[in-house]
Amino acid sequence: MAEAATTSAGENGPALKRVMGPGLLLLFIVGDILGTGIYALVGQVAEEVGGAAWLPFLVAFAVAMVTAFSYLELVTKYPAAAGAALYAHKAFGIHFLTFMVTFVVMSSGITSASTASRAFAANLDEGFGLDLGNGGILLIALGFMVLVAAVNFRGVGESVAVNVVLTMVELAGLLLVILVGVYAIAGGNADWSRVVAFDTPEDKSVFLAVTSATSLAFFAMVGFEDSVNMAEECREPRRIFPKIMLTGLTITGIIYVLVAICAVALVPVGPLAASETPLVEVVRAGAPNIPADAVLPFISMFAVANSALINMLMASRLLYGMANQAVLPKPLARVHPFRRTPWVAILVTTLISFGLISYVSLDSESDVVSALGGTTSLLLLSVFAIVNVAVLVLRRDRVDADHFRAPPGLPIIGALTSAYLVLPLSGRDAIEYELAGLLLLLGLVLYGITILLNRRLGVRPAPLDPSKMDG
Repeated sequence: MAEAATTSAGENGPALKRVMGPGLLLLFIVGDILGTGIYALVGQVAEEVGGAAWLPFLVAFAVAMVTAFSYLELVTKYPAAAGAALYAHKAFGIHFLTFMVTFVVMSSGITSASTASRAFAANLDEGFGLDLGNGGILLIALGFMVLVAAVNFRGVGESVAVNVVLTMVELAGLLLVILVGVYAIAGGNADWSRVVAFDTPEDKSVFLAVTSATSLAFFAMVGFEDSVNMAEECREPRRIFPKIMLTGLTITGIIYVLVAICAVALVPVGPLAASETPLVEVVRAGAPNIPADAVLPFISMFAVANSALINMLMASRLLYGMANQAVLPKPLARVHPFRRTPWVAILVTTLISFGLISYVSLDSESDVVSALGGTTSLLLLSVFAIVNVAVLVLRRDRVDADHFRAPPGLPIIGALTSAYLVLPLSGRDAIEYELAGLLLLLGLVLYGITILLNRRLGVRPAPLDPSKMDG
């Protein structure tokens, strides 16, 4: 097996070029995890548990780390660019389950991008001092999604060099918050006692408040699972993936915990939770001489814009891939004759994001970013539960190469914790189940329509093959 070669031979033509070594893979993983979650949700996490906002991020990191071991076993065993849908397909071989996993992953991309759009709009409002209110921020968020769709339609070639730049910008904003926090704490200008103070809602126990906040904080940890899609573009993936993925997760986990500690030490929980740009409040409180309003919102906008574009690219391509294999209505697979991009899939995923953003924004009782971010973690945690079970099922499948093996018991722990954080027992808000239910219902309707159309046309599609999702 010539895994270290710059390219690997494919069955039907040239394979992807292997360009990523350990350093670039680490930057990709760190850059994919960093972004919207920590910039937008630290205040909502603090609202659930008070000053101990660092604890849910720590627990979310632990849950992500456990599931990462399962992903590492599978990606080193099957180093192909397909991810969770491929693992479910190999483990269970159930056409409908493979479809649902694929559709849920696609939906999580849309909800994540929708979260980013709202965060982008809030930072734009803060950065320019517009004070537009909920309606104005909603319009900006929708306009931003139109811009993302336009870029998506034009065609975007993601490069490693661009990812490095974006990662550096995202890190710069978070390191600024940490440095300001350390400076203020060292100078006695922070309230350290708040960091260990639990202040939970009256209707929740400490345990329920922590699990509820963890369900939300987990949104900040997602992204590591995307790196398995880069397996075919890495040199020696079986050798480098385990150490690099675990290192990337550890780096981001440490950054998140430090940011959360600095945030609650400098800003009381009330103002922190009330702000749609919580990290701006942190820098403003810790270093009044730094023009936080003129710097951090734009760094945040840059970070969340990248998150939105990547997720909408992924969502539109998955929708196109499912339609291209006749699992969803064939018109969704139409490609523009000049731009060569899946324009119908781009349009549909953008319209779905419009519906999600508007539905939550017009619900006066819901925090928009919290609801959309929580829905993203809900969808992905359900996928993680399936992936952890798939590891156990696929251990009877032998391959002719050495691969990473998750420590005994970890896949079981990962499956149980992921499943628990999906259940209402974890303290999730009802709006998250509403949004997830609407998306799943949409998937079932499209699936049913496709079956009826195929029967009428006498088409009998082959089972969905995740390895051919790019058409």
